[in-house]
Amino acid sequence: MSVFVKFETPKELSDKAYSLAEIARDGGKIKKGTNEVTKAVERGAAAIVIMATDVNPPEILAHIPALCEERNVAYVYVPSKAELGNAIGLEKPTASIAIIDVGKGKPLCDEISQAVKSLKK
Repeated sequence: MSVFVKFETPKELSDKAYSLAEIARDGGKIKKGTNEVTKAVERGAAAIVIMATDVNPPEILAHIPALCEERNVAYVYVPSKAELGNAIGLEKPTASIAIIDVGKGKPLCDEISQAVKSLKK
C-alpha cells in the first residue's frame, strides 16, 4: 500500500466511485488535479474526493487524506488514474478529483461515504 492509502478499498466500492465520477461529470461539478482538489477541500467545497492509488510519486497525494479528515470530507480510492480520468471525460489520467456538486449522484455519494466510514474503523 502506498504512503497516502489509509485503508483498502474493495473493488465494488471503487466501481461505485467511478460511477459517481461519471454521474458528476454529466450533471454535477468536478475539480481535477491535486492542486484544485486541495483548494476545494480547504474551502469546504468538496462533497467527496476520489484518489487513484497508482500515482507516481505517491507523495503528490500524501497530504490529501489528512486534509480531508481535518475538514470532514469523505474520500475514497480507486486503482487507476487512467480510469479515473476516463470517468470524468478526460483523455489523460488524473491522480485525484474532488466532486463539488454530485448532482443526481447524491444517494450514491452518501452510500460511498458510509461504506468508507466503516472501512476506516
